[in-house]
Amino acid sequence: MKHIIILGDGMADHPVERLGGKTLLQVADKPCMDWLAQHGRCGMLSTVPEGFPPGSEVANTSILGYDLNQVYEGRGPLEAASIGYDLADDEMAIRCNIITLADGRIVTHNGGNLQTEDAAVLIDLLNERLGSERVRFVRGIQYRHLLVIKGGNKHIVCNPPHDHPNEPWRPLLVQSEAGWENRSDGLHTMTGQETADLLNDLILRSQQILSEHPYNQQRIAAGQRPANSIWPWSGGYRPSMQTLGQRFPQVRRGTVISAVDLIQGIGSYAGLKIVKVPGATGLADTNYEGKAQAAIDALQTDDFVFVHVEATDEAGHDGDLDLKLRAINYLDQRLIRPVLEAVKEMQEAVSVAVLPDHPTPVELRIHVNEPVPFCIWHEGIEADAVTMYSEAGCATGCLGLLKKDEFIKTFMTI
Repeated sequence: MKHIIILGDGMADHPVERLGGKTLLQVADKPCMDWLAQHGRCGMLSTVPEGFPPGSEVANTSILGYDLNQVYEGRGPLEAASIGYDLADDEMAIRCNIITLADGRIVTHNGGNLQTEDAAVLIDLLNERLGSERVRFVRGIQYRHLLVIKGGNKHIVCNPPHDHPNEPWRPLLVQSEAGWENRSDGLHTMTGQETADLLNDLILRSQQILSEHPYNQQRIAAGQRPANSIWPWSGGYRPSMQTLGQRFPQVRRGTVISAVDLIQGIGSYAGLKIVKVPGATGLADTNYEGKAQAAIDALQTDDFVFVHVEATDEAGHDGDLDLKLRAINYLDQRLIRPVLEAVKEMQEAVSVAVLPDHPTPVELRIHVNEPVPFCIWHEGIEADAVTMYSEAGCATGCLGLLKKDEFIKTFMTI
């Protein structure tokens, strides 16, 4: 049997008063997800182990069954893998957003929905002006980029910008972890305080450089949000991870499909082939049909496919209820529907799982650490009594509440 996971990032939510006290999954038009829940088995999954932040890097790694205490090194090294940057043993890689600041506050974590071609110009300028033998900026996509610090120390405290919308930014600057102020870490020769000081200096210097760039001057003149500061967070060293094939012998070949560097990096370390779909943006305007076709094509040759869609999470961070409802519908009708139709015609059975990685409630605009609903279906599976794919519906499913690697083991064997 082959396996495909379709993940709507941040898709789960809280009850919303404007929706009569229902969640978005209870209200959204999503007949395919509901069909899968009605004909499959459902449950809830705790994706964030105790002591870890509720970020996508944690949740998606956990969904694939990895022990975060053994493999977690933050987003930076994962995104380095997806970009193709070969991280040296003495380097620290840290995610580097380009964000929007105004009136002393973080306005948005995405630089006003910065596009990749514009970001490339800004990253190249930062590398030219701020790069050195120790500091290197590496292009990613849209607002998501990489900062590599030779000798950098990962024992620092950073604040993800998407967790602090409309908050003053200065109190959120990088700090050293307690006890690491004057300590280095093996090949990583900088102390925690030296690393924090370097990153904060780069943040402050980037603001002047970016604010003066014609791209941002034009955006300000047009009344649009400028991409006027870097914001580094979630750094770490090169991780050591077993591939999915080493853990599950039936996975001889696998594919990851995502517009997000982070997810591509997780897939790369998990031994999955990265497929980049033209027009995949990470937003609600992404190429759902292209992702669906890429997944269908991969299932012809591969044993395991992981399809990730970011749009629902971005809508949650923007606090845009209507957009998130549309993104759920787009995922259902433009991606899940064609995949499901193709799977039903395939000669070899395919097991399909649908779930988010974490909730991103539209009224909070941040990730929260709460269990997420999942369903698993394949031809011949004995269905439980769930009638709707939602938080409340899946909580009544026969698979109950799963933790750690219980989901992936269940999915691969059920």
